[in-house]
Amino acid sequence: MYYLFLDESGDLGFNKNDRSSNHFIITILISDEVKQLEKLVKNSHKMLRKNIKKISGGVLHSVKEKPRTRIWILKKLSTINTKIMILVICKSYIRQNIFKPKHLHYSYLTNFLLNKLLEDKFISLNDHLNLIAERRETNKFLNENFGVFLVNELYKNHKLNITVSVKTASQSKPLQLVDFVSWAVFRKYEYKDNMYYDVIKSKIHDEYILSL
Repeated sequence: MYYLFLDESGDLGFNKNDRSSNHFIITILISDEVKQLEKLVKNSHKMLRKNIKKISGGVLHSVKEKPRTRIWILKKLSTINTKIMILVICKSYIRQNIFKPKHLHYSYLTNFLLNKLLEDKFISLNDHLNLIAERRETNKFLNENFGVFLVNELYKNHKLNITVSVKTASQSKPLQLVDFVSWAVFRKYEYKDNMYYDVIKSKIHDEYILSL
């Protein structure tokens, strides 16, 4: 069984007054070594911040960590058998307000990336996939429909057996790692900062830039 951990960076807005980002990144971390990923998170908690539980509820967040912590985590992650799929939305090349309602288009974009994964034949249709996405919406209905949409679309088009769940980063520890990867990719495109991206670059299986 392959596990796919999904997170995003940036936003789907266009309003500069609200400080909308120029890019939106969807990242999927693929691995069959979940225990190794969980162990990395556990070790990170032990070694990097003794008061992590008090500060952030026991969850590592890339935006809150020091540069050396980010580098350490990404380097350790690069030693684990994983692959990374990335979808980059450059909003300067697409029509404004195309992402309304936002939750629906997020589902379509995730489906697009999963289809690319299957087209590349990185994963066999005979494999069972377990997709775990970072919880984005507080509305339970939207979270449930995100999974229903992906399961239906992937079965209809590929007869793929996939389980989709939406969890917090404390419920599924590897989501804390994909947060660092997504943040690193976002830094590359949004701020021309490749420092963190280059650490994990060898693990990137594909990187799609989408303009609509």
